[in-house]
Amino acid sequence: MRRLFLRLGVPLATIATAAWLAPQAVGAGDPSIAALQVALRARGFYAGTIDGSDGPSTTLAVRRLQRHKGLTADGVAGPRTRAALGRFARHALGSRELVRGTSGWDVAELQFELDWHGFPSATIDGRFGAHTFLALERFQRWAGLVADGRAGPETVAALARPLPTSPIRLAWPLMGPLGSPFGPRGNRFHAGVDIVEPSGTPVTAAAAGRVTWAAPRDGWGLLVVVAHAHGVRTFYAHLERADVHLGQAVTTGQRVGLVGATGDATGPHLHFEVRVRGAAVDPLGVLPAEPATAGS
Repeated sequence: MRRLFLRLGVPLATIATAAWLAPQAVGAGDPSIAALQVALRARGFYAGTIDGSDGPSTTLAVRRLQRHKGLTADGVAGPRTRAALGRFARHALGSRELVRGTSGWDVAELQFELDWHGFPSATIDGRFGAHTFLALERFQRWAGLVADGRAGPETVAALARPLPTSPIRLAWPLMGPLGSPFGPRGNRFHAGVDIVEPSGTPVTAAAAGRVTWAAPRDGWGLLVVVAHAHGVRTFYAHLERADVHLGQAVTTGQRVGLVGATGDATGPHLHFEVRVRGAAVDPLGVLPAEPATAGS
């Protein structure tokens, strides 16, 4: 933790006085690097995914900024480089309370943390607007906190806990190439996995449960939702046809519909999402095997 913040140029005094800084979430990218990527992207130096990964594209973007500002182009976001990012880079997450209307590095970190904890806040842009406010309220309720939409010490501490996972094992709803995994995608977050198969391919229930939704829904297209034990729900989106109805009990492997391209879909695929008490979790952690990657 100390090494990371020194490398990104946060003063030691900040680390000493901000007792409620959130460490990197297990399984996710680094929120500090994600905030750096947001700042670089806003200034036109970075066009990659906001993934919190200190990889070659991030280093190259830092060097571009440094050359633009007349700094040594070593690719290290030290104090002078961070200062070149202006007011945006002033605050690390935990150094102040965040409320609607604030912006900056710490807001970008907050958005990234909310995404990985299952409550995406639309665009990761470092601006605390309506989407971030609603995502934060939902997370706070999920974590058993006062849902006031203010990110103070208790909220940041809750974001430092392990990422949520499904308490039950699931079966694949269909086997096919993965088009898009769970995680960052551009400057947004993909809260499920996309499985690419032709229209009309059968989609089956990932576990026994009861249908709580079987109708069109904005963006999702034709959507089926199944409630399972322990607060788990599975979502089957962009269907061509639903083969179940509201309130129907289903068994593992029972057909719930057919692959389609309804809603916000550029082609036939199944968007498969798993939520635990409302928090989106990575389905790959509880599925028995992984289909081939698209194009392999």
